Amino acid sequence: MAEKNLTATGGGYAPEGWLQWPEDPDFSFQFVRILAAAQEGASTVGECFQTAGRIKAGDRESWHAEWMKTGDTSRARAEEAEEKGYVETAKANWIRATNYYRSAEFFLDPKDDRRLPNFDLIELCSRRAMALMEPKGEVIKIPYTDDNDPDAYMDAYFLPTPTGGGPRPAVVAFGGLDEFKDELIQEMTKYAHPRGFSMLYVDLPGQGATLRRRGKIARPDTEVPVSACVDYLLSRSDVDGDRIALYGASLGGYYSARAASFEERFKCAVVDGAQWCIADAAESVPADSPGVALMLGKWVFGAGSHADLVETTKRFDLNGVADKIACPLLIVHGEEDEWGRAPAEKLYSYTKENGVDVEIKWFSSEETGAAHCQCDNPTLGMEYICDWIADELGCLDAK
Repeated sequence: MAEKNLTATGGGYAPEGWLQWPEDPDFSFQFVRILAAAQEGASTVGECFQTAGRIKAGDRESWHAEWMKTGDTSRARAEEAEEKGYVETAKANWIRATNYYRSAEFFLDPKDDRRLPNFDLIELCSRRAMALMEPKGEVIKIPYTDDNDPDAYMDAYFLPTPTGGGPRPAVVAFGGLDEFKDELIQEMTKYAHPRGFSMLYVDLPGQGATLRRRGKIARPDTEVPVSACVDYLLSRSDVDGDRIALYGASLGGYYSARAASFEERFKCAVVDGAQWCIADAAESVPADSPGVALMLGKWVFGAGSHADLVETTKRFDLNGVADKIACPLLIVHGEEDEWGRAPAEKLYSYTKENGVDVEIKWFSSEETGAAHCQCDNPTLGMEYICDWIADELGCLDAK
């Protein structure tokens, strides 16, 4: 019997995007994620397909090794360009290296000794890119209240808009179960800055450096760390404190809705990839699932088992909470979202019935952007979201 060909061959375009490995939904979704980032300057199509061609389907070691190689190539290119004074080439390659290293880290076990060194490379490349921006991005630490740690803080980046004219609006932004501040740099900045608002990208408890370096797991009362982000922005003379918005993606959709329910200083809020009761999502994942969702879920929520994860996430529930949102709310959701349409439908109907100024945008497979958080076409999602934010914040730059 001939040996089965395990190398990537590509499977075609589906409603949720390109399926590089049709038999492996986790690999295929993550490939779509980094492939579509080419539109935002955080990968190249050629490098993505070349790397995929070296990866064995279902082999997480192969995934890690090959994306590390591609990240190393971009990092070397960035260093050489910066040494020669080619600032734009250097910056572009630092951003691509960040994303390639982020992809390399994705499937590593949380206890894998390679995770933190891999993450160090992600942050190194992000910071080198931000240092070349105009104005430069800032690396900051935001203290927040933690009953078990008086010195608790969150790692964050502040990217001021180049648009002048006095204090500018700003957006607090975070990802979800697996997205952190470094990926948001390439996702949102190119849309936010021309529209006239600055960005605060933050790793909440359960995310990025805040999870990896200090072991801070997700907490249901997201308004506590998020309010600390607002406090930080209000301390800056270049931020208009009356025009601060909130953005959260995926699990961050829960964080965003929860925070907006109790923190009244937001002018508007966005839920990108809606959530309702996180325990419902946890329960839908089989207890013996080899997929990445269960592995990441247990890590982010500090759960020792599937049953523990379901029990822990019962506290992450918007019922009896989201009706308190006082600012305008935008829900953005894909019709082919892997977690289904129900969370978005429930959040929309519940907030609408309770008098919240809410609107919902569905992305269809016909227009693309129908995957979870528009991963198959992030351009469309960010154009729509940042236009809406600009309108709500009264940014004349958006007109």
